[in-house]
This record gives sequence, structure tokens and C-alpha cells, in this order.
Amino acid sequence: MKKILRSIVASVLALIAHFVVRRYRPSIVMVTGSVGKTSTKDAVAAVLSARFFVRKSDKSFNSEFGVPFTILGVPSPWGNPLAWFSVAKSALALLVLPNHYPNMLVLEVGADRPGDLARIARMATPDVVVVTRLPEIPVHVEAYASPDAVREEEFSPAYALSASAPLIVPADDLYALDMAMRTSARVISYGCADSATVRVCDAGFYEVEGGVAGMRANVNVEGEEGSLIVKGSVGMTQLLPAAAALAAARAFLIPLPEALHALESYEPPPGRGRLLAGKNGAVIIDDSYNASPAATEEALATLKAFPHAKRRIAVLGDMLELGRYSVMEHERIGALVRASADVLVAVGIRARAFAASAGNTEVMLFDTASAAAAALPDLVHEGDVILVKGSQSIRTERIVEALLANPADAVRLVRQEKAWKRKA
Repeated sequence: MKKILRSIVASVLALIAHFVVRRYRPSIVMVTGSVGKTSTKDAVAAVLSARFFVRKSDKSFNSEFGVPFTILGVPSPWGNPLAWFSVAKSALALLVLPNHYPNMLVLEVGADRPGDLARIARMATPDVVVVTRLPEIPVHVEAYASPDAVREEEFSPAYALSASAPLIVPADDLYALDMAMRTSARVISYGCADSATVRVCDAGFYEVEGGVAGMRANVNVEGEEGSLIVKGSVGMTQLLPAAAALAAARAFLIPLPEALHALESYEPPPGRGRLLAGKNGAVIIDDSYNASPAATEEALATLKAFPHAKRRIAVLGDMLELGRYSVMEHERIGALVRASADVLVAVGIRARAFAASAGNTEVMLFDTASAAAAALPDLVHEGDVILVKGSQSIRTERIVEALLANPADAVRLVRQEKAWKRKA
């Protein structure tokens, strides 16, 4: 019964959202892909807000419920039955009363199971599609026949683009480039490849007074050059969303200097490579939002390259939703730990496969994030750099919270809502 009710609510919301889009006809920028969607959505919205009245998806709300909530401009009512009356009131007002509606929507869309994006597509047709990375083994693969099937669904919004509409793809991703060639869209690429329309080069850590404060890179947009700085977070994964945003700026004819200026206000969302002060003078790289093999590999590369570290500690929780690829991918990531970290803290049952292939790396095993959070604060020292990463349900943000030098910084962590904190 609950499943049936949920399906009915989703269908009604989709229909209302569709009519709202038809009435106001905003330009729709859809952000899809496997890795970095939320950061990319936020960066794209920051740049486009320089010229347009923009509304973006809240947090990572990218489902058949999250997308219509964004279109309607209402917060998620889950957990508050009375809030559904507010949703109904807002929907009715949008359909029958004059409204100052945004002229651009930046919508993050995601797929957990086959058909998810087809259901979202019935609400709105994109004018621009931004694709993030499509890795070899994507998350949610356990719900699909193959990794190719996941990538095909995640790329599918691009097939709805009209001829010559902008399609923004990562230049370093062969899967995305190959699928882009099947469309009639105008391809704008971003990344490190020499062929990229928006090329990010000479990337490195941004340092202030001897300490790491973010990432920096030079940017070349078809011969025009500029400097890009992303403050507060580290990793190539933090530069790529900004590069995608510069590609979106090009699609809408926003000059590079104006776009770079707009990005000065961009801050990566919580749990995405955030730099935080840890206990005893340690530095935390808070990457606790989620974990896929591709994202974990990139996070370990960031940890390996992090300057001025006395010890590099990788706190890695289970990577979920990998189906038959789970053991193989955990073991592969564990092998990467050998060259990236001095200490591995494995959290969860699946994470034990990290340890099995971590070689001579010092290993600590914990069944839960709560157990790791209780033990680790007494074991970190000045000069330690601690990467914390794991799938959402592992709740590795609890470890980050326990390691904070200033408990008040907990407001900067992911999943601090009361509903999340009540979960086991």
C-alpha cells in the first residue's frame, strides 16, 4: 500500500510540475552523470545567476520527488504531513495566479533504478544538458543489467536535446564523448584534455600562509585564458564542476572574466573534499557525502598529493550498490591505498576487502562509523591529514564530527538535519 501511495503522489507531482513548466517556460539546464552532480549543479547555478533569475535543485534532491519540488519551489515535505498542504497551496498558486517565476531552472537529475530518468523527463525537456563523469563501474550498478545500462540512462537526457542545443560533457571521459557523438547537439567539452573547449591545466593546491586552502588552476577557453580558484575544498573533483560551469557560461555567451568572477562565490557542498581543522592540529578532508569507486580513487589521489603531511590517514567506509562488482572494486581501491596512505581505517563489513589488499599499510578495522568515531580522536596527531569517505548509509560524517577541533564546525557537515541524525 505504501508503495502504491508513493507512486500515485509521484505521478501527481510530475503532472503538476509539467504544467508549471509549460506555463512559465523557463530555460532548463539538466545536470546528470555518476560523479559530482551536486557540485556541478551548484557551480553552474552560481555562474548563470550572474545573468539570469535562477532556481536550482536543493542539496542532492534529484529524484522523481526532488525535481518537482524544485520546479514548484517548495521544500521537501517528507516527515511533516502538514507541509503537504503548503505544497498543494504553492502548486495551485503557480497554476492560477500571476507569479514572478525564475527564467532558468538548474535541475540535478539522478537514477537509482531503470526508468528513473524517463519519469523525470516527462516533467520537463532540457534546453541544455551538463554531463558529469560516467565511470567504468558506476554506483547503483546493482540495480541494472550492466554498467553500460547505467551510463546509458544517466546520459539519456541528452537525447532529448533539440538539434544544435548545447551538450556539455567531460573531455576526459571516453564514454561521455562517445555517446555525445550519437546526438545532434552542439558539444562543449571541459576538462584536462588538450581538445577540451574549456581546458583546465596546471592544476594544484591553493596555499595561503603555508597551508592548503583549496585548489587552483589555469583555464583556457578557446584561446582566452584566466585563473580559477576553488576555496575550501581539495581534489580535481572540485575543479571539474567549476570547469563545467564555465562551459555553461560559454553556452549562454557569458564572457570568461564575468563567469570567473561569479565563481568566486561558489563553495562546494558539504562532504565534498571540504577542508576542516581536526583535533591535535590534524587536517580533515571531509569527503563523507558518498563513495563510488571512481570518486574514492580520486580522493586517494588527492590524499597522496596533499603537501606538508606527516601522516596520511585514509578512513574509508563501504562502497555500496555495486552488486557483483563489490568485492573486486573494494580490493582494487585497497591496492591503491598502499601508495596513498600510511594508515587505513576501514569501516564496515565490505571495507574489510580494502584491508585485504592494502599491503603493508597500517590497518584499523571498525564495524561501524560510531565505533570508529569513538576511537580515532585519541589517535590523531599534529600534521596528520585525514581523508574520510564512505557511502551515505555508512554515516562517515559521524567520524568527521568526532575529529573536529571545533565542535561548532559540525554545521558545515553533510546530513545534519534532525531526520538524518535520528537514524541509526
